[in-house]
Amino acid sequence: MPLKFELCPGRMIGANYPCFIIAEIGQNHQGDIELAKKMIKMAKDCGADCAKFQKSELEHKFNKRALDRPYKAKHSWGDTYGEHKRHLEFNHEQYKELQKYAKEVGIFFTASGMDEMAVEFLHELNVPFFKVGSGDTNNFPYLEKTAKKGRPMIVSSGMQSLETMRRVYKTVKEHNENFAILQCTSAYPLEPEDVNLRVITEYQKEFPDIPIGYSGHESGISISVAAVALGAKIVERHITLDKTWKGSDHAASLVASELAELVRSIRLVERALGSGLKKMLPCEKPCRDKLGKSVVAKVKITKGTVISLDMLTVKVAEPMGVVAEDIFQLVGKAVTEDVGEDESVTPEVVDSYGKKAKCCG
Repeated sequence: MPLKFELCPGRMIGANYPCFIIAEIGQNHQGDIELAKKMIKMAKDCGADCAKFQKSELEHKFNKRALDRPYKAKHSWGDTYGEHKRHLEFNHEQYKELQKYAKEVGIFFTASGMDEMAVEFLHELNVPFFKVGSGDTNNFPYLEKTAKKGRPMIVSSGMQSLETMRRVYKTVKEHNENFAILQCTSAYPLEPEDVNLRVITEYQKEFPDIPIGYSGHESGISISVAAVALGAKIVERHITLDKTWKGSDHAASLVASELAELVRSIRLVERALGSGLKKMLPCEKPCRDKLGKSVVAKVKITKGTVISLDMLTVKVAEPMGVVAEDIFQLVGKAVTEDVGEDESVTPEVVDSYGKKAKCCG
């Protein structure tokens, strides 16, 4: 059974707890704090557990040449990559404002710390958990420092190998027991053949003592729902107010109707997964009572006769008799009263059997 832990105050994940659903706003807010608030409210209204952003301290995430390089792509918000990223980056006070709004709305709030200084700020902000984006998953000094903060962690695994993820697990585990790993493929939008959901089951084998989840960038919700059916305990999906907006993440994001349907479908699948214990359920009794088969005498069997298999058959019978699966247990036992041809063989008429026999009725 995967480890369970408290990811957010009062909210456990793992084991048989409900899947934790993260609405990844990221930087789909277009640099507009009022749009960001609308997206937080959308996440709450659609039933997500958490609204998540991406926080960078740009001079710590990028070197100067990376920030100064020209950026003329169709999704650009500036002439250089630095201008583009600064347009989309909320400052500390704005993050505090968003956190306060999320609390008022009633949804958990956090962000991916995209560099070590961003993690320091989020730690001061007292977010419930840290999210490690795929770009920092193989950044082992970052992982170690983040793990030592003591907050729960969720680590995406896009662009990584299984061997790297083994190192990630070992590094984080040494300092922090409360973390989860997400299967992720870093492509936007993600084609179905590149999703590789079977990695979820491989992670469950490799890391049986932590929850495993899924961070998806595909179109639609079917694949994310399938991840939950495979045992994902966390699902993270990008959200947007408009898929046509400028920005590379919008096309792979969910609008409100899709997010609401994703939440509904995940909760439905969770109900359908059940306990894993196979037994006849109370809801099946009407069908069994109507169509369940039991043992019937193929010929008349007179009192005292020792039963042989050729005397018996299996039918839907009235009244119900010995359950079909016990037919072989009747062989070699005597009947204590006559049983007519085509009549039910009930436990009471079989010597030394009736007290412990199973009967359809």
